[in-house]
Amino acid sequence: MSPQQIADNRRMLTRLSIVAVFMFGFGYALVPFYDRICIALGINSLEVRAEPAANTQVDLTRTVTVEFDANSHGMPWRFEPKVRHMQVHPGQLVNVDYEVSNVRSAAVTGQAVVSYGPSLAGRYVRKLDCFCFTQQTLAAGEVRRMPVSFVLDATLPAGINTVTLSYTFFEVAGKS
Repeated sequence: MSPQQIADNRRMLTRLSIVAVFMFGFGYALVPFYDRICIALGINSLEVRAEPAANTQVDLTRTVTVEFDANSHGMPWRFEPKVRHMQVHPGQLVNVDYEVSNVRSAAVTGQAVVSYGPSLAGRYVRKLDCFCFTQQTLAAGEVRRMPVSFVLDATLPAGINTVTLSYTFFEVAGKS
């Protein structure tokens, strides 16, 4: 290798080293730079806010009456909602408990099916948690509270002022 090639290689190595150090420094500097941009724009911020963000999807200008019904079709269960009706704003998270008790002297498995009144309202009820999602087995004499969490969609038609959620338990054959 000639002395000129060795000198050229050293210059290239020096330039590449400087570029590598610059790239590392730029990457290191991006973290605080990114944090400042996010704070300035109010996005992806890790700062603790003084008050929790409000749910802007709740329609506070409107109130809907939600009625709760419970039936057990040919089952040895007493089944009832803890609250018969309540006033709800569309978009508001609602939590309701039902209480069920097995009056038979043996375990019984049931599955709840929900129906809505008016039937159109079913499109606007978003259940987040419900005992109707799974089969329920109650031991002899067992009493249990079963929660339902739902949201009435804010796009519920204005003509619907009352929504009824009616749950009916049916015995699951072969599971008792």
